[in-house]
Amino acid sequence: MMPSPHSPTQNHLLAALPTAEFERLAAHLELVPLPLGEMLYEPDGQLQYGYFPTTAIVSLHHVMDSGASAESAGVGNEGVVGVALFMGGETTPSSAVVQTAGHAYRLAGRLLKEEFNRGGPMQKLLLRYTQALITQMSQTAACNRHHSIEQQLCRWLLLTHDRIPSRELIMTQELVASMLGVRREGITEAAGNLQRAGFISYRRGHIVLLDRSGLEARACECYGVVKKEMSRLLSDVRQRQGVSTGNR
Repeated sequence: MMPSPHSPTQNHLLAALPTAEFERLAAHLELVPLPLGEMLYEPDGQLQYGYFPTTAIVSLHHVMDSGASAESAGVGNEGVVGVALFMGGETTPSSAVVQTAGHAYRLAGRLLKEEFNRGGPMQKLLLRYTQALITQMSQTAACNRHHSIEQQLCRWLLLTHDRIPSRELIMTQELVASMLGVRREGITEAAGNLQRAGFISYRRGHIVLLDRSGLEARACECYGVVKKEMSRLLSDVRQRQGVSTGNR
């Protein structure tokens, strides 16, 4: 039999758990496909599950009464969707929408809260991740206010690429504009500039990253701030992973 291509340890938070904590949760983790555009939770709705993405990316999205929308943060294999479950909120004014199709492991909200309230390694990891997520949200707000659409697009492309192994992103300009909260024409112009510079190629909803260093040079400092905080989290995760997970 072929080995399964999916494993909970593809999510960095789950991978960092000591063996005892991981085994306690493993039987309750359910692998679920996350198709593009699926809404995992709606604004002010009761959260039922926490999602640990492995190959999918989920956008935490805000929609205004006017219909305008913007992303406050993205969540990939570095984190968990549903922090309100263990932070005491139970609901959130944002929605969670699948930005990049893939898979995740979901865990019943009750079990996620129970594990957090044990006060052990899971709680420490989730709190560290939440701090990194807050950094991402705060930096996104500042970036959207003070930096050009081209800089925002570079930041967003780099953060997306950090979460998936492929340099090819299946993404329409309309979707990118919705994520950044800008007009499609602005994305068309910015993407055109990046394509002419040789940093990306774009055709029929496919964006291919050709030159990461070029994108990093064009991006604002916001990418570096978010990257540094996430790297600090993942550095701690890797250290824990090396000493506690053994051959899992």
